[in-house]
Amino acid sequence: MRILGLDYGSKTIGVAVCDPFGWTAQGIETIERKEENNLVASIARLGEIIDQYKVEKIVLGLPKNMNNTEGERVEKTKQFQNRLIREFDLEVILWDERLSTMGASRALTAADMSAKKQKKVIDKMAAVFILQGYLDCH
Repeated sequence: MRILGLDYGSKTIGVAVCDPFGWTAQGIETIERKEENNLVASIARLGEIIDQYKVEKIVLGLPKNMNNTEGERVEKTKQFQNRLIREFDLEVILWDERLSTMGASRALTAADMSAKKQKKVIDKMAAVFILQGYLDCH
């Protein structure tokens, strides 16, 4: 079963997908968003990816605060979850994404990637961390 992992942000959506066996997550791309409230192009691109990889489930990072409270970003993520369910009729699981961006940044720094290059791939790598965390737990 192919599972899509998403790191949903106000300017980008990091995208990852697992292998057909559900063992490892690989980064696919970072979808750039021109307007935070306009998801038409982002949904269209996600639809293409879902079709291409025959995705059966989505894991969406839930950006809780470090003290486990939910802020404005969590509410927007839940609205995005509902939109994904409506658009694609797939199960969309919310997954705690705390420290995913930090983990991705550390991994890229350890790989000796410059900060400038990291900026281009950090959201995609955060999606990998989110999805891999889900896969490891299941």
